[in-house]
Amino acid sequence: MSLKRSHAAGVRTSFTSSGDSSGKLGRQELYDELKKLAQSGQVFAPVDIALAIGAGEALVSRSLLGLAAEGYLEKVDTGKYRATPFAEIPQAEFIKALARASKIDSTRQRDLSEIARLKQNNDVMRTKLLAMIAERDHYLAVLKQHGIDPGPVPAPPAPAAGAATSPASETTPTPPGEGGGGDNT
Repeated sequence: MSLKRSHAAGVRTSFTSSGDSSGKLGRQELYDELKKLAQSGQVFAPVDIALAIGAGEALVSRSLLGLAAEGYLEKVDTGKYRATPFAEIPQAEFIKALARASKIDSTRQRDLSEIARLKQNNDVMRTKLLAMIAERDHYLAVLKQHGIDPGPVPAPPAPAAGAATSPASETTPTPPGEGGGGDNT
């Protein structure tokens, strides 16, 4: 083994031995660090907390992801969090939330983050729709103010002719006059 590899292995072992080998996360240290970060309002990554409390980054990352899914942390970006919702949480509630968060598997966490992303997208689309409705109402009011009739409300487009018929009509229609069995007498 090369000197570089043995040195890196020694550093890695000494760094992660405090948190990953036992599989435990210091709840009190995590709580105190999150409280401190909540008061400062700064954005942080799991590695920041892992270094501050001496735990394994993977374990801290899973815990933070679970706490974000529970609503105790705000997920700002991929791998970035803000602890502002954490400022008012008592320690007993935090311990219960951490226990629930540690029971959530990675598939559930992915699903929860996907749901949060879809909710955010839904909020953006709702805002755009409301803006378009307000713009439409504004233009209709201007037209009416100037005595211009905007006309009837447009009807939604009719479904395609073959889409709402029976399965027997799904075959290719024969153009009129080419012997489709129609009334050509």
